[in-house]
Amino acid sequence: QVQLVESGGGLVQAGGSLRLSCAASGRTFSSYVMGWFRQAPGKEREFVVAISWNDGSTSYADSVKGRFSISRDNAKNTVYLQMNSLKPEDTAVYYCAAGFMPIATMTSRWGYNHWGQGTQVTVSS
Repeated sequence: QVQLVESGGGLVQAGGSLRLSCAASGRTFSSYVMGWFRQAPGKEREFVVAISWNDGSTSYADSVKGRFSISRDNAKNTVYLQMNSLKPEDTAVYYCAAGFMPIATMTSRWGYNHWGQGTQVTVSS
């Protein structure tokens, strides 16, 4: 079974940067999609970015395009989320997720079978 462990969250000022990591274990991921979602208090969990493990295809939410980027390390089975130019509205718990699904559906949280515990990102004004 897949285990996901996130790290790298913290408190930063607006305009700052953070890099989140998600380490996966338990299985190989050649046919998996991995993504990042976030959830703020009182809000629905929303899609941030996802990557196909097979070929590296990516999809980004409009709200983070040009500021966030996702990458992967095949040898370590780890995915990273580089967050730049952070805004207060980016404040949320960030969750790493993994699953097997058509690439066309990887922006939906309902296709993911495995979730990390979440890591808090707080951006101050």
